[in-house]
Amino acid sequence: MSRKQLLVQQAISAVLFIAVLAMAGWLSTRYKLEADWTAGNRNTLTEPSVKLLGTLQGPVAFKVFIYPRSEMRPALEADVRRYQRVKENITLEFVDPSTNPQQVRDYNIQRPGEVVVEYQGRRENLSSTTEQAITAALQRLAHSGERWIVFLEGHGERSIEDTEQNGYSEFATFLRDKGLKVRSLNLASDARVPDNTAALVIAAPERPLLEGEVKLLDAYVREGGNLLWLADPVAGGRDPVASLEPLAKALNVAWQKGTGIMLESASLGLPPYVYITTQYPPNPVTHDFPENALFPLVRGLTYKSDPEGWTAQPLLTTREEAWLETGRLEGELAMEPNAGDTAGPLTLGVTLTRELKAPAPEAPKEGEAPAAPAPAKAQRVVLIGDSDFLANGYLGQLGNSLLGLNLAQWLASRDEQLNIDIPKAPDTSIVIPGWGMYALSFGFVLLLPALLLGFGVTRWIIRRRA
Repeated sequence: MSRKQLLVQQAISAVLFIAVLAMAGWLSTRYKLEADWTAGNRNTLTEPSVKLLGTLQGPVAFKVFIYPRSEMRPALEADVRRYQRVKENITLEFVDPSTNPQQVRDYNIQRPGEVVVEYQGRRENLSSTTEQAITAALQRLAHSGERWIVFLEGHGERSIEDTEQNGYSEFATFLRDKGLKVRSLNLASDARVPDNTAALVIAAPERPLLEGEVKLLDAYVREGGNLLWLADPVAGGRDPVASLEPLAKALNVAWQKGTGIMLESASLGLPPYVYITTQYPPNPVTHDFPENALFPLVRGLTYKSDPEGWTAQPLLTTREEAWLETGRLEGELAMEPNAGDTAGPLTLGVTLTRELKAPAPEAPKEGEAPAAPAPAKAQRVVLIGDSDFLANGYLGQLGNSLLGLNLAQWLASRDEQLNIDIPKAPDTSIVIPGWGMYALSFGFVLLLPALLLGFGVTRWIIRRRA
C-alpha cells in the first residue's frame, strides 16, 4: 500500500470515528438508559410512591434553598429528579439564600439545603430529601382540612401518650407522619365526640364505661360516625366490652368469649395463641395488601348483615382447625366443646359499611331555585379482636404498621392512600462486628504496609542483582 493510500485510509477512518462519536452524542440527547444496582433499588421510586404521584392531580413545586456552589446541590437535584421522571408537572427551583433574603423569611428557612414542597396552596419544609421524607410530605399535603383520628381514654385504653411496650405513642407518631391528625378524648371532661372526628378509636378499655358515656358513643355511631373498635380476650372477671353491649347491638355484632388458638403457629416457633395472617378475605382495607400481620392474643366475634343497614365483610379469619379456648392457656391445649370452647373457623376482624341518607334540603323561598339534594354519606366501622398488634412492642412486626395505617386511612375515607408506605433503604449503614474491626485495623495498619514494604525491598534486591 502506497503512502498516499495509507493517508487516505487514515483520513477516512478518522472521519468515520468522528461521525460515530457525533452520532453517539446525538443519541445520548434523545435517549437515556439508566440502571439502579443498589440494594433494594433505593435510587428508584418504589411502587407506593409511584401510586401516590398518580393520585396527585395538580402540579407539585420544589424550592431548594442552597448556595450555587454547594456540594449538596447535585444530590438534592437527583433526589427530586426521581419524582419528575414519574410525574411531569413537578417543578424544581434552586434559590440562593444570599440573594433572596425575603423568600428565606417567607418560607421560614432555617438552614441552607432546606427544601420546600408546595401542592395546592399548602407547603411543607423538609430537611431531608430521601424517598421516605418526600413521599410522607406529599401524603400530608394531599389532604386539607381538620379531620382527626380520636382515641378514647379514661378507662385503661391504649394511650397515644404511653411510650411503654403497651402504649400507642409510636402508632400515633406514625399516623402523624402520614398526614393524619391525632388526639385523645376523655368523655368525662368533653361530653361529646368532636364534629371534626374522622374516626373514633376504642382500643381495649380495661374498665367498664359509664352509662352516659355509652349513650354518647351510641349516638355518635347512629349519627354516622366512623369507628375502630379493638377488643382483647379476657382471662377472667368481668369483660369490659359488656358495658358497650348497646353499641354492639347497634352494629349487629357480638364479641365471643375465649382466646383464639391456632396450632399452625407452632410450626413457626410461636405460641399457639399468636395469630399470623397468611391470606385475607376480599376486603377494601386489605385489597392488594402486600404483607402478613402478627396478632399476639385474639378473640373472635360474630356479625350479621342487615339489607337495610350495615353491610359486613370479614377482615381477618382463621382456618377451620382454630378454636376459642375458654380455659387457661397452659399445658397441652385441645378443643373441648363441653368446656365452652368454640370451634373454628373464627372471624377475628370485620368491616361494616352503610350509606346514610342526607337530610332533605329546606324548601326554597319564593323566587329561589330548589337546592340540590346532598349526597349520601358513607359510614365505616372496623372491629378487630386484638389491640396488641398496634402497641409499641408489636407495631414493627411484619406488616402491623402498614395494616394499622390502612385502617386509619380507610376510616378517614382516604382510599387512594391505602398500601402507601415507604420502607427504609436496606443499605444505608454498615454494621461491622468487633472481630471485623480488629481485622480491618490489622490489615490497614500492619499487613498492608508490610506487604508494600516487602514488595519494595524485593524489587530493590532484584535490581541490585541484575
